[in-house]
Amino acid sequence: MGRVSIDIRARIHGVVVAAACLMAPAVMLFGGAPVRAVTTEGEAKPSPTHEHKDAAPASAGEVEEKSSLKHVMDDYEIELFESFGPPAIHLPYTTVHIADREITLGLSKFMLLELLAAGLVAAFYIPLARRLSSGAPPSGWQDNVREVLLTFIRDEVAKPAIGHDADKYVPFLWTMFLFILFNNLLGLVPFCGSATGNIYVTAGLALCVFFAIHGSAIQKMGFGKYTASLWPHIDVPFGLGYILKPLIFGLEWLGVLVRNGVLAVRLFANMFAGHVVLATILIFIYTAGHLYRESPALHWGLWGTVSLMSVLGQVALSLLELFVAFLQAYIFTFLTSIFMGMAMHPAH
Repeated sequence: MGRVSIDIRARIHGVVVAAACLMAPAVMLFGGAPVRAVTTEGEAKPSPTHEHKDAAPASAGEVEEKSSLKHVMDDYEIELFESFGPPAIHLPYTTVHIADREITLGLSKFMLLELLAAGLVAAFYIPLARRLSSGAPPSGWQDNVREVLLTFIRDEVAKPAIGHDADKYVPFLWTMFLFILFNNLLGLVPFCGSATGNIYVTAGLALCVFFAIHGSAIQKMGFGKYTASLWPHIDVPFGLGYILKPLIFGLEWLGVLVRNGVLAVRLFANMFAGHVVLATILIFIYTAGHLYRESPALHWGLWGTVSLMSVLGQVALSLLELFVAFLQAYIFTFLTSIFMGMAMHPAH
């Protein structure tokens, strides 16, 4: 396999800058931290993700209701096994009062997973960058697997969409793709979760794309020329141009906002829905197991059948989610490169 042709040593600085630009808005806009409303009497209403802490324990014979949404949403604890050991690892957080609302601040599970994903990207690719910058060829299948992702994004995504300016923005696209991919894959790891299944994280990523799209176009053409490229150049009779041109110009900017909104919603919806289905299938085993404990002789067949089918369905859907993890990272990066190419090379 051919090695990456561009100078990795020069591009590593661009990757670091792009990673900083990518992570900062995602962390600042991250809204996984629950918000609790305060009543006029000053009593705080517990947030949905913390109801299990304040709720009374289930009485004997009563089935504790499990929520699949709770297991895929952000929280200030990492759930472990309920049968033995500590049931959860509690993360530090605090609350502040702003007007009539109580805002929870701290290091949440998804924030921790985002940092873990960024660390994994660095751990996997910094050694490869050092090897290539020293002139040594890739060694072994592991280097080839890591390199093929980079060459694919550069040759099959960035260059066809952006053109001769692609090499300048490849580090940003690499960082975007790898950060999303590792966050998606962490959703398949037990006790973890997918931070990209939170709309605020994907909105932060879409905000990075927004600045990348317009920043690259302004850098290439200048602010005035880029703004003029969005103004329609049409000839219409009877002075209708004074009405149609501003209207089309406004629709162009509306389309720009819609594109970035679609990026955020598409990634969030796919990752969130998939993990909700996986969690729901596991809850079937818990419900059937409770019936079995109440009456083993009556419900052993039900418990065994539900458990077997749930495990098989879990395996099949996990394989699908593995494919979706790569697919959604690719689609997000592919659309980003297309939007950047459209902005830098407007149609005439």
